[in-house]
Amino acid sequence: MLISIIVPAFNEAAILGETLGGIRLAAAAFDAAGHEWELIVCDNNSTDATGTIAREAGARVVFEPINQIGRARNAGAAAAAGQWLVFVDADSHPSRGLLADVARTIASGRCLAGGSTVTVDHQAMAVRLAIGFWNLTSRVLRWGAGSFIFCESSAFRAVGGFSLRWYAGEEIDLFRRLKRLARRDRRSICILAGHPLQTSARKAHLYSPRELFLFQVKTILTGGRNLRSADGSHLWYDGRR
Repeated sequence: MLISIIVPAFNEAAILGETLGGIRLAAAAFDAAGHEWELIVCDNNSTDATGTIAREAGARVVFEPINQIGRARNAGAAAAAGQWLVFVDADSHPSRGLLADVARTIASGRCLAGGSTVTVDHQAMAVRLAIGFWNLTSRVLRWGAGSFIFCESSAFRAVGGFSLRWYAGEEIDLFRRLKRLARRDRRSICILAGHPLQTSARKAHLYSPRELFLFQVKTILTGGRNLRSADGSHLWYDGRR
């Protein structure tokens, strides 16, 4: 079996080399399970050396000129040859244990798609509570965090991939459609919790508590409609790194 690991990246030159090196080490779990794997980076119209660093790290690089997270993931998936897709954000670090859990889950044949609980590099109580709340929500509602998603490629294509209507929150929309397909096929959505994904809390470092609070209020008051534009989803698209 071939597994395609897809990393969307916009101006991630400062951290991408470390991320891809970590993914290569973790992917030894796929080797141990007898699977082949490929590493694809979608350069999402970066203005820095993201593409060059990805190539130097041995990744296959595809280019998406329109800056949108879902669009970048779709471009990576379109170039992928694997029977399974694993999406990893450029600021996230899956462990070998997590990828071993993915390999075992795939081998069970019962799972159509899934994700992982997450942990972050931030000690503020508000951030830790927010992550705890997300992990609980993820496991109860079977929504995978966008920073780490695995999915059978045929299922991903059957539901149309990530919707281009969303500039943030696109993973929730994807999992709603995958859950319907899983019910039809009598399979499951699996949120792995044994080896949580280490991901960055850089938004908590880059934005003040007031900015984050106002964004949350706006999202609630608009019913999430602000997430359908780059301006409305500025925490992802204003270029802060």
